[in-house]
Amino acid sequence: MSDMNQYLITDEPFYASQADEVMLYEAAYAERLPIMIKGPTGSGKSRFIEYMAWKLKKPLITVACNEDMTASDLVGRYLLDADGTRWIDGPLTVAARIGAICYLDEIVEARQDTTVVIHPLTDHRRTLPLDKKGELVHAHTDFQLVISYNPGYQSLMKDLKQSTKQRFSGLDFEYPEAELETGIVATETGCDKEIAAKLVQIAHAARNLKGHGLDEGISTRLLVYGARLIKGGIDPVPACRMALVAPITDDSDIRETLHHAIDAVFG
Repeated sequence: MSDMNQYLITDEPFYASQADEVMLYEAAYAERLPIMIKGPTGSGKSRFIEYMAWKLKKPLITVACNEDMTASDLVGRYLLDADGTRWIDGPLTVAARIGAICYLDEIVEARQDTTVVIHPLTDHRRTLPLDKKGELVHAHTDFQLVISYNPGYQSLMKDLKQSTKQRFSGLDFEYPEAELETGIVATETGCDKEIAAKLVQIAHAARNLKGHGLDEGISTRLLVYGARLIKGGIDPVPACRMALVAPITDDSDIRETLHHAIDAVFG
């Protein structure tokens, strides 16, 4: 049995509430409802889950989903060692046993034949069949399943089945309003509020280009990176080009447009 203390978050993560998402999450957790968090990259989904796990004093086990992840990666497998064969629980099984919040980040990246293993944990059964081991794990009373994904990237090939979606309650995340986002960047990095406000101004200009050459706008996370570079002594213009532009596009015209926006704000 895993020690649940290793999964507890001891220090309060910084999180600025945008609306009533904290209250809604607490209500869902009280009923042990599974939750789906939807929103763009870098909008605070993972930080929110960390904050809620800290606030509820519950262990948190996070899994970064990817297309190579198998069901065994989630539930567990037999391994060979010097003493023979032994079973090793996967992160989902560990969470179900100890009563942790299991957070499957970017669930849409996982193969659909992998995600079906979560279905029995999301309804009245709250069980996890370990077929290879011949065991049926009954989830701990405190166990909760949380998934996240970015609807902006969904496609016919990369989307959740309705049979999966309708097992979850949902919270929608967007980038914060300008004033709140400015406060988040300033608090997170210790940079001057005036600098943070200018970074947010650039982000809003970039987000207006989403769907017009940009797949995704500048995230709050990237604004934090830019603020850290500036606070570390880098001039704002190259700092913004490095943190805000280079990661999100290789298109020369879009880059030039964003470079002009940076020059206008910090020029």
